[in-house]
Amino acid sequence: MDRNSNAYTFIFAVILVAVVASALAFAATQLQPAQAENVKNEKMQNILGTVGIEVSRDSAAVPFDKYIVERIALDSKGQEKTEVNAFEVDLKKELKKDVEEQSFPLYVANVEGAKYYIVPLRGKGLWDAIWGYIALKDDVNTIKGAVFDHKGETPGLGGEITQVWFKKRFDDEKVFDESGNFVGVSVAKGYQGGDNKDDNAVDAISGATITGDGVTDMISERLERYLPYFKNKTNVKVAAN
Repeated sequence: MDRNSNAYTFIFAVILVAVVASALAFAATQLQPAQAENVKNEKMQNILGTVGIEVSRDSAAVPFDKYIVERIALDSKGQEKTEVNAFEVDLKKELKKDVEEQSFPLYVANVEGAKYYIVPLRGKGLWDAIWGYIALKDDVNTIKGAVFDHKGETPGLGGEITQVWFKKRFDDEKVFDESGNFVGVSVAKGYQGGDNKDDNAVDAISGATITGDGVTDMISERLERYLPYFKNKTNVKVAAN
């Protein structure tokens, strides 16, 4: 075949595309187990981070098994779903279902004798999904710690929810008001509360109002789903709105 002909060029291009596509597909298949393992380890790392256990992603498995003493999947009434693996619940998929059909994963940690309840979070930021984990102390009112992440928030603005200084604002904040009603924690623009940990609010990130509102909403929406469990399975008196 004439190498200068259009037919030769077309056939060569088709073969080249096929070879490259096959190589990429093969590489993706080979890397998939490693990628899945990285996702799993990062998830464990983030869960541990909410209770003050700081570990690298690759070394998260051993301390996770040490400190996370229960992994529970709940239904919308706070009852355990023993047939569901809590760790494998994908909130992205769950949030597309009706609330009554969702599974709500909950992790119980024991760190030096202190008990914590860790709730996965997922919501909507300015541009795309935001997510994270929040740990409550044994009173199911006081926040031990929180971890946040995002898919596409603006660097220097909404993207700052991943920063330590922002996450630390939630430490020791309360999710119930003084009357015992669940209110969550508001990321408040123009917050003037200083270090007040009883006002159910933290200072927002300047210029990231919508992302902050997304954090507020996902904390309230997700935690509220666990109130039936906390009322039925703990010794704490929990009053819902």
